[in-house]
Amino acid sequence: MNARSRYELLSGYRHQFLDMAVQCSELTLPYLIQRDDSRMSYKSLKTPWQSVGSKCVVTLASKLMLALLPPQTSFFKLQVRDDKLGTEIPAEIRSELDLSFAKMERMVMDSIAASSDRVTVHQAIKHLVVGGNALLFMGKDAVKHYPLNRYVVDRDGNGNVTEIVTKELIHKTLLPPSHKPSLDYNNDGTSDENEVAIYTHVKRDGNRWIWYQECYDEIIAGSESKAPIDASPWIVLRFNAIDGENYGRGRVEEFFGDLKSLEGLSQAMVEGSAVAAKVVFTVSPSSTTKPQTLAKAGNGAIVQGRPEDIGVVQVGKAADFATAQQLMQTLERRLAEGFLVLSVRQSERTTAEEVRLTQLELEQSLGGLFSLLTVEFLKPYLERKLLVLQRSGELPRIPKKLVKPTIVAGINALGRGQDRESLTMFITTIAQTLGPEALMQYINADEAIKRLAAAQGIDVLNLVKSMEERQQEAEAQQQQMEQMELTKQASAFANSPQADPTKNVNAPPMLSDDIPESPEEEAKA
Repeated sequence: MNARSRYELLSGYRHQFLDMAVQCSELTLPYLIQRDDSRMSYKSLKTPWQSVGSKCVVTLASKLMLALLPPQTSFFKLQVRDDKLGTEIPAEIRSELDLSFAKMERMVMDSIAASSDRVTVHQAIKHLVVGGNALLFMGKDAVKHYPLNRYVVDRDGNGNVTEIVTKELIHKTLLPPSHKPSLDYNNDGTSDENEVAIYTHVKRDGNRWIWYQECYDEIIAGSESKAPIDASPWIVLRFNAIDGENYGRGRVEEFFGDLKSLEGLSQAMVEGSAVAAKVVFTVSPSSTTKPQTLAKAGNGAIVQGRPEDIGVVQVGKAADFATAQQLMQTLERRLAEGFLVLSVRQSERTTAEEVRLTQLELEQSLGGLFSLLTVEFLKPYLERKLLVLQRSGELPRIPKKLVKPTIVAGINALGRGQDRESLTMFITTIAQTLGPEALMQYINADEAIKRLAAAQGIDVLNLVKSMEERQQEAEAQQQQMEQMELTKQASAFANSPQADPTKNVNAPPMLSDDIPESPEEEAKA
């Protein structure tokens, strides 16, 4: 069975999920998800009567983006396997390895920041919130997103993906010149004769993924490719996983009733308010005042007639409007709580504590959703990212048998920032419990500095002095102090009475004082 036939077959199982996703999109972001047989057109989109749904989706998607790929901290850390530490890897070099791992983590995060991954991932998260499904393809240069109307998926009994088929429309001129259509080929009903459908068929083959592209029911030459099972570029995402279903359910579907009710009430309030705002005058049939005269009269004009013959039509719907307004406020409050709109924190700079609180809030409010995205998105995303960077030479080879990458973007930890807090608390506890003397006695200062630097993500090259440098400086300082002491002693001796007899009154007379100045004095003596 070719890729097109397989796509049409699996589309039947996707129909109900796509139909629900389109309805959810119409109430929130109409441009987000379209039907498989329709083209995206601005004129064909139906604008909702309210913007609460759009605000809810954007807010929740932004919080999920902040929790999954925080901008100022790493969502993973590299660490030595515990069973290898002390056996194949000496325990003494653990701190040195942590410093190297922290440097590699910064390299990966810099690569993510320099790419457009965050933009594409944020778009995929919005699709998850609205439609519950998204597909990402991680190429060598960028990440590509497929909406639900452009792919089908098949899973086994355990929920593992076994097959993916995507559909794209491209211009015929982009095809290889040697690729010609078959005589019996049907153009898939596309309205544009210059466009053709490209099908990408992805299948699991043992411990690897293989895929190829088809056009005109024939494989395009040179489109075959493969990837290891644990580093696949194809990442299938679900918002809520239901056992036995190939596709997920979105957050908007859970609040579909409230959104639909709010949509109807908003339409009624807008239309009713427009009617109530319309000003209509009535004139008594027996009045001498003519309606034409009243209509043509300008501001401040004098018209002959009686005021009691003229009235204004008023819509007596104030009580109904108040009831509808109260119900709308109740619905908006429920939606704000469900999509975490009410708990928006205002901060100039996103800190690790801010990210941790956001992750905790998501986990508590969404009931394990964040854990699901961690397994289905962060882990394969990281594995693929490491593989691409290692193949391109931007990152050194990482031995999988000795080092394992660990996802730490959860509620329990925040990468090496949690290691820093734990280490700091440990050292502080020892100092407070046993005293500073015990701290200097039992704690290795060099090892503590290296671990703090690794936890902080700081490169200690030419920053922290080595033991040899400190010894040399200590010896040089000792020599300098000894030289200064000798100089001080010499200066003190030079200024002492022993060195200057004129300043010592108790000193015996010198020989020159005993010599007589003349022979007469000598004779008298």
